[in-house]
Amino acid sequence: MIRTPVLSAIAASLLLGGCISLTPEAPAQLLTLTSSAQVPAGHAREGDPAAALAVRTPAVTQRLNVTRIPVITSDSSLAYLADAYWVEKPAQLFANMLAETIRSQGNRMVVTGGAMEYTAATQLSGELAAMDYDAVSGSVIVRYDAVLQLAEGRVLTRRFEHRIDGIPAEANAVGAALNEAANVVADQVAEWVG
Repeated sequence: MIRTPVLSAIAASLLLGGCISLTPEAPAQLLTLTSSAQVPAGHAREGDPAAALAVRTPAVTQRLNVTRIPVITSDSSLAYLADAYWVEKPAQLFANMLAETIRSQGNRMVVTGGAMEYTAATQLSGELAAMDYDAVSGSVIVRYDAVLQLAEGRVLTRRFEHRIDGIPAEANAVGAALNEAANVVADQVAEWVG
């Protein structure tokens, strides 16, 4: 036999179901990164998997391990930009852009994800240290600390950074500027990797 308090709880939840939403409202738009160097459809490469370059998803600090754009408000505080949401986490977006940019140069067979990533003798990894909006200076910054492990075992490191000033604190403007800055950094990394 069902008791009266249980029935009351069920009835209340049914009545409130139309008034309360337990899921957040979907954003009006989602931002992404798009490589300015696209590989044409039908492009193919063939080669020894061990000679391939694996582009690994970079590590990130917790402030970038979300689908929001960090806003640096002072040396010791940050917020997130209103109405600005990435379609997926920035590290994966940047890795995809980086792989596409390197692949478009045609000098290397590039692999990402899956088992092929682990068979490649040359590995590009690192840390996406910044993909932020600086509210104090009105600028965006993309900073990538790259680590290139070569087939013979040598390891090379290099910091890449690009800043764009004069950006208003609006989702579309910041998203477009971050896309531009990420493309500049990806081009620099692709040139360095060869």
